[in-house]
Amino acid sequence: MRHFDLSPLYRSTVGFDRLFNLLDQATSNESAPSYPPYNIERTAENAYRITVAVAGFGEGDLSIESKENALTVKGEKQIVEGAEKREVLHQGIAARAFERRFQLADYVQVTGASLENGLLHIDLVREIPEAKKPRQIPIGGGSAKVLEAKVAKAA
Repeated sequence: MRHFDLSPLYRSTVGFDRLFNLLDQATSNESAPSYPPYNIERTAENAYRITVAVAGFGEGDLSIESKENALTVKGEKQIVEGAEKREVLHQGIAARAFERRFQLADYVQVTGASLENGLLHIDLVREIPEAKKPRQIPIGGGSAKVLEAKVAKAA
């Protein structure tokens, strides 16, 4: 894939840095992490759910952080001292540490999270402030008001 040079856009725009960074990340040659697998689904018009497969992780092994427009999910198995050592003959369930980041759109907030059956569910909702919502402007049915203007007298 070709790399696009966005530097001319940086010179002529103000406040679009985040958008350009997202474009840079999307077009970079770095392979996207595939662990752990996840789904993003729309549950209502302004509600979403991210489901992350975290088999083998407990609530104490996971952390969720929402900062500005980024959501970060981290998982790291806690080592329990005094636990008996087991010999694993085949390990198909990955329990390696991970960090998964999601970029959130403006006004998207995390409303809750739950862990059930090895799936971490993170619920999100987009709440647009009243000042940013579109509004209807009524058209007045009365006659237009005409302001009287004073005519300058020629001297």
